[in-house]
Amino acid sequence: MKRAERLHALTDSLRRAGPRGRSAQRLADEFQVTVRTIKRDLAALSSSGLPLWSRTGPGGGYGLAERTALPPVNLSAAQALALVSAVAASPHAPFGDSAGAAIRKILDVLDPATRRRAAELSARVWVHPGPAPKRSVMSPVEQALIEQVTVRLDYVDATGTETTREVEPMIFAYTGGRWYLIAWCRLRDAVRWFDLARITRATQTRRPCTGHDVAEIGTPPPGSAPLG
Repeated sequence: MKRAERLHALTDSLRRAGPRGRSAQRLADEFQVTVRTIKRDLAALSSSGLPLWSRTGPGGGYGLAERTALPPVNLSAAQALALVSAVAASPHAPFGDSAGAAIRKILDVLDPATRRRAAELSARVWVHPGPAPKRSVMSPVEQALIEQVTVRLDYVDATGTETTREVEPMIFAYTGGRWYLIAWCRLRDAVRWFDLARITRATQTRRPCTGHDVAEIGTPPPGSAPLG
């Protein structure tokens, strides 16, 4: 997670904490950074004008002095549950952590009665999607696609052979119950489909993609279509 994204997520976490606030250690654990980094982020938020308070000693921590006004979201309990269920059932999907953060924002601004009803209904939906890909793999791949720079992959193919490749991310695709990164592979000098579950390591570079068009991928699988 980049710092700008972490600052937004940190603000949301403090907003959800309400008047209780949260300790620096808990925030550090939540965002998987050091306490020193969290305190530096909090100082940056305070300098930007966010109304933060802090308490020292046992039970101390940080919080928002006042709740920031957010635009109303008019969803039914069933609609809120549908969004929560979709995200919970798709941990393998690209941008899964961003989807989770977006859901929390939506739940935060629902009216209390709807939020309570959605929470009650959520107990009637069970999900067991299996382990999600590591964030250390997904985040560089996602960011490389957004910024259109190359990413180095350690990849294990179906035969168990591991290779390291530099690829130009083109699209994410979901077919046959699996997520793929479709990219221009500089090792093979061709378009290749990479099963996200077979990527063991990913490192974003600063080298720009050369502009391969999505049309080079070919015809989508039957029934497949872009989101937008």
